[in-house]
Amino acid sequence: MVEILRLISSYRARRPARTSALLDDLFRRLARCRRAEATGTEDRIWDVWMHHPHHGAARELDLATSDIAAQRYDIAETRLARLLRRAPDFAEAWHKRAALLYLLGRDAECLLDLRRTLELEPRHFGAMLHFAEILNSVHAAAEARFAVRAARSIHPHLTIPD
Repeated sequence: MVEILRLISSYRARRPARTSALLDDLFRRLARCRRAEATGTEDRIWDVWMHHPHHGAARELDLATSDIAAQRYDIAETRLARLLRRAPDFAEAWHKRAALLYLLGRDAECLLDLRRTLELEPRHFGAMLHFAEILNSVHAAAEARFAVRAARSIHPHLTIPD
């Protein structure tokens, strides 16, 4: 957990593994937009995160996301493991698998995938919030508040309570 806290605390100094001028622009817009515009901007960020230069990887992530929503967890886990072997730089695939592992109660494995997500995409406010949930579950309230504050420094319109 300490390593993830270090990653979160240094997010401003680190660059994403896959750079995107569009994503940089969306984060700048998110930081200064009104609440009414934030949802659309956030949705566009998620769209960029879900995209991969290899269309097959993006399609596989879409399928795994659908599998998770349909509670076909074993199929989703198999898809994500295969995808991550082929595209180990795909931050959102790591994040989706972290979310799946969290749903399965496999927090130790979830933390490894959250760490990898934040290594690849330092501004991943979703991963920070998932990490805060785990911290709250182990009664690390101060650390959880730190993670939420960091997520809000990236996305000021988050409606998650500290």
